[in-house]
Amino acid sequence: MCRTTTVLLIAAISFYGIGCSNESDPSVHLNRGIAYHEQKRYDKAIAEYDRAIQLRPDHAEAFSRRGLAYRHKGEYDLAIADFDQAIQLQPDFAIAYHNRGCAYYHKGQYDQAIADYDNAIHHQPDLAVAYIGRGEAYYHKGQYDQTIADCDHAIQLQPNLAVAYNDRGLCYWNKGWYDRAIQDHDRAIQMQPDYGDAYYNRGLAYRDKGEYDLAIADYDQSIQLQPSRADAYCNRGETYCRKGEYDRAIADYDRAIQLKPDCAEAYYGRGVPFYCKGEYDRAIVDYDRAIQLKPDYAEVYTSRGQAFRGKGEYDRAIGDHDKAIQLRPDYAVAYNNRGLAYHKKGHYDRAIADFDHAILLQPDLCMAYINRAIAYLDAGDHSKAWADVKKFRSLGGNPDPDFIAKLVKASGRSG
Repeated sequence: MCRTTTVLLIAAISFYGIGCSNESDPSVHLNRGIAYHEQKRYDKAIAEYDRAIQLRPDHAEAFSRRGLAYRHKGEYDLAIADFDQAIQLQPDFAIAYHNRGCAYYHKGQYDQAIADYDNAIHHQPDLAVAYIGRGEAYYHKGQYDQTIADCDHAIQLQPNLAVAYNDRGLCYWNKGWYDRAIQDHDRAIQMQPDYGDAYYNRGLAYRDKGEYDLAIADYDQSIQLQPSRADAYCNRGETYCRKGEYDRAIADYDRAIQLKPDCAEAYYGRGVPFYCKGEYDRAIVDYDRAIQLKPDYAEVYTSRGQAFRGKGEYDRAIGDHDKAIQLRPDYAVAYNNRGLAYHKKGHYDRAIADFDHAILLQPDLCMAYINRAIAYLDAGDHSKAWADVKKFRSLGGNPDPDFIAKLVKASGRSG
């Protein structure tokens, strides 16, 4: 997410004095480096910044700009070393703090990034992009309220800053405030109609609101603007899967895998529509590959466990759910799914214990109540089965009529 402030001189000075310049003047090399940088010719830019520094070893701006070139090449440690030197030479150099913060951000060192953005803001309180950078670091720490506050501040300073609306919208989505998220992404797209990330992020909000066609339309637009974006294909595939369009989902995951063959999420995602189609062996192959790529992927273990349950291999299913729970002890769905496997083995007490635990961890997990009701019925505890049916209905569930008929007959009371 991080954007780096690049204060490059206007094109009018590009290649100043080539053929007639004073090659002993560091500003000539600095300006030439800036021109190369604008053209994304980073190695040539670095060579010019090197020469500027050789001629003037205390040239803070040359160090800062060379650091920026290294950062754009992905050489973050070299970038940080140059920003260190620029800040040592000019302790109030706000842009250098900001850009070093971006380098730390890309290394995943979010606390160091935040400290640098703090310093940038201290030295230049109107530097809107420093608020954006700090907000994005907070976002990756899961501190969404702090991100929202920083986006608010950036918008106050620069009302037409599309990225601020996009980032704030993403936080609203993470908080489950889908309508507010959509409003912010609308604003970002209005300001920047070719903003692929904003279409993608608005698609997430529409998907989780259950407005699947609108979500798909946004993913379409995101893919048109960013054709190599594998995660857009993955999320469109997931949306097709939610609509029950499993073949279209599989086609999207196929494309995502072509674009990013080491994407564990794409293999996991493709396994889901195979599972939904009853093609358990194909689902398991994809789950195996996802686990190979990402061995600590708890969701894949419990999904593979479901596929094994579908094949009647209940012990293997339980083993996978055990692993998911080991990786994520608070994973309510894994307890629910293990309960289903125990139920299939006729171990009703163990099944009920797992459904109990799932509900303890996630009291609104609707499916755990109906699954426990079925286990109570098979265990002969009809009153508890009815209590779970009542709770299931209160959460918006619609129990299977055949199950209700069976419970009515066994209990001698009406539903």
